[in-house]
Amino acid sequence: MDKKRINGIITKFNEASVLVIGDLMLDEFVWGKVTRISPEAPVPVVDVTSITFSPGGAGNVVNNIRVLGGKVYPVGVIGEDGTAQKLIAELKKKGIDVDGIVVDSERPTTLKSRVIAHSQQILRIDREQRGEIHEWTVKQMLSYIKMLLPEIKAVVISDYGKGVISPRLLEELIPLCRKNSLPIIVDPKVNHSLHYKGISVITPNHHEAGELIHQKITDEETLLLAGQKILSELESEAVLITRGEDGMSLFEKDGSITHIPTVAKEVYDVTGAGDTVVSVLSLSLACGAKMKDASILANFAAGIVVEKVGTAVVTASELKERVSGAYE
Repeated sequence: MDKKRINGIITKFNEASVLVIGDLMLDEFVWGKVTRISPEAPVPVVDVTSITFSPGGAGNVVNNIRVLGGKVYPVGVIGEDGTAQKLIAELKKKGIDVDGIVVDSERPTTLKSRVIAHSQQILRIDREQRGEIHEWTVKQMLSYIKMLLPEIKAVVISDYGKGVISPRLLEELIPLCRKNSLPIIVDPKVNHSLHYKGISVITPNHHEAGELIHQKITDEETLLLAGQKILSELESEAVLITRGEDGMSLFEKDGSITHIPTVAKEVYDVTGAGDTVVSVLSLSLACGAKMKDASILANFAAGIVVEKVGTAVVTASELKERVSGAYE
């Protein structure tokens, strides 16, 4: 592994432009302290000290790419509500173009509220609608993507199963990207697996990979079976299975398999780690990196983000520092 080459990829992030299509959400964090149990029920009473908001779901991928220095174009659907206004404000604050975000007044914007006390998440409340989006919304998104094609170097499909990523969308989007030689990086939902055929790389965690082959991954044998089977069924260039504290395993269509050990020092919160992986993977591939180098970089980034609490992001300088420390 060449430190100079890896750092060279990070340096090029600010030349990359990535389109992210998927389920946009707003993450709300209610921060507080617990000093007593409620007299009404055996639950902690949280004294709120602050409330913060950040883009969630596909929005967290967008945020990660922007913080790493890349140019990013989000495509998705929001409602006509206060949550949407907060989400758009958060994105604009970060200098992110929001022209690809379609408003559907019949659909609420997904809001995930997390209550955190003493650095521990104690409750999550989800407000959302999961049905498939309207045909007119699909057409609007595809029309925007076609217009933007000359500007972008990679496409991320961030599928949280809330309805934006549908078979109808994928049957037009994937051939469009392939025709324009754009890498397609997918953070998957298992029930759409058959429709991802022809993508560049898919990034399931080990539970999702097991679901994709209808068999639990319990050892190296089942891990190898999962990687090879998914690769074959999706006719993709690669499969990157994220395995928590066991790192990642990369399966490529030339038959090579690379096991990448974790680099996290301490795991505080895995929220959004998968988003960080696809963000770094997409930026690296947009810069022309090989799949193996892109995966190693993504692993470094995931190792940093799980050491932070909440939907965290990684900066290019943090990534360079961690890479440098590993290859001293």
